[in-house]
Amino acid sequence: MILLTGATGNIGRELTRQLATAGVEYRILVRDPARASDLPAQAQRYVGDLDDPAALTTALDGVTALFLLVPGVGIDHTRHAVKSAREAGVGRIVLLSSFHAAGDPVPAMGRWHREREQLVQAGGIPATILRPGSLMSNALEWAPAVRTGAPILDPSGPGRFAPVDPADIAAVAARILTEPQHRPATHALTGAESLTCAEQVAILARILGRTLEIRDAGTPEEAVRARFPNGAPPALAAAIVQSFTQMRSDTVGLRTDTVTELLGRPPRTFAQWCEAHRDAFA
Repeated sequence: MILLTGATGNIGRELTRQLATAGVEYRILVRDPARASDLPAQAQRYVGDLDDPAALTTALDGVTALFLLVPGVGIDHTRHAVKSAREAGVGRIVLLSSFHAAGDPVPAMGRWHREREQLVQAGGIPATILRPGSLMSNALEWAPAVRTGAPILDPSGPGRFAPVDPADIAAVAARILTEPQHRPATHALTGAESLTCAEQVAILARILGRTLEIRDAGTPEEAVRARFPNGAPPALAAAIVQSFTQMRSDTVGLRTDTVTELLGRPPRTFAQWCEAHRDAFA
């Protein structure tokens, strides 16, 4: 039995579908059952939060593997989850982290991810760490601008990065969760194409068959709004500004072959992601 946290997010939703298709038994821990109403019926639903030890104890009973996706910037949820998993006898953990955790020195955006990694690795349970780069699904933040004809904000300028499809991250996680031969490891996951923000917008425009306007984010506040249109808490906002500043200076972009090595196929392209999600921009 597998327990998934973060099942209603972009990666978690993909993982629930893939496990259901493969016929794998799994549970999901959700705070709001209504947000899980469209997830596969096979998923056993447990209501609770990572800061609720009683809910964790109940959800983890009989679980052999845990997919741990922790929202926000703190580490208490991770601490609670690891402690409860150890007490329940869970045999393996797959932690969703971030490529930012690999920095030296670690940037603000990666600091809490690194701390979570350390908690999991010190928890006494075999663990695999997944460090995805930028997600293709971040482009969904452009949808309101696309619908209204407003310009899309570009916070990274000439900087390049290789966005990865959440479905590919989910496929990697599913394989590690269900195949016992995988040993504990840390995997950096990216797509195969190193793109600028403007190049991504151009690809989306081609798929949608329309012209999309883009303009440079001229202030730190606009850089934050490019990723979080409704704003972000101060600590997260500062980390986002630092991250985009670093991205602007990286005109090569981190790219790995890990998805291909683990799945035996190339990662999906940004064009394929746009085609699959074009209705979100309608």
